[in-house]
Amino acid sequence: MSFRFLPDDPIAAIRMPTGQSVLIDPSARSGTACLEVLEGIARVYCPCEETEGMTLAFLQAGDQLRTDRLCSEGVCVEALTPLCFRSDAEISDPGGFDAVNEWTLQLLRIRHLGSAEQRLQALFALLVNRLGRRCGDWCHLPFRLTHERIGELIGSTRVTSTRLISRLRSADLLHVPAGEPILRLAPTLIESSPLAA
Repeated sequence: MSFRFLPDDPIAAIRMPTGQSVLIDPSARSGTACLEVLEGIARVYCPCEETEGMTLAFLQAGDQLRTDRLCSEGVCVEALTPLCFRSDAEISDPGGFDAVNEWTLQLLRIRHLGSAEQRLQALFALLVNRLGRRCGDWCHLPFRLTHERIGELIGSTRVTSTRLISRLRSADLLHVPAGEPILRLAPTLIESSPLAA
């Protein structure tokens, strides 16, 4: 994994291009500070050697990443779309909703479904319901994930993910438009998910 380090001093607007990652070092942050996404979609993942690359959450505009709840090695934030966030935000609801904890719980629920097919369908439904939108006859997800990343998220191998995605494409339930950074998913696939969003 490659990432750069987030500067220790709070910054009102940090812009990152798609694919770039920064490491958030919890020892350099105050207890009341947090990151807040202003624009775009980010993936939060673990940089620890044992779990390197493990996805903890996805964040969008308005979501906060509390720096007082990170493991000692910190977390990385990856821009899935062009991203802008601030590192000088104050925690908006200290005792309430935590976007990272909610995402981690939902991803854990997906990992406990019985089959890889169910887990993939539930993952796509969760991503579309939280981060996508309905556009005519399709649901759009504004970013793509590699087959390897999808395998990590559903607890399978890249080969299994590729096979399952090929089935969805053959059944006309998933389209990957050439030259566009989006996925199109059939509403029937999303609406029949084994887990409610």
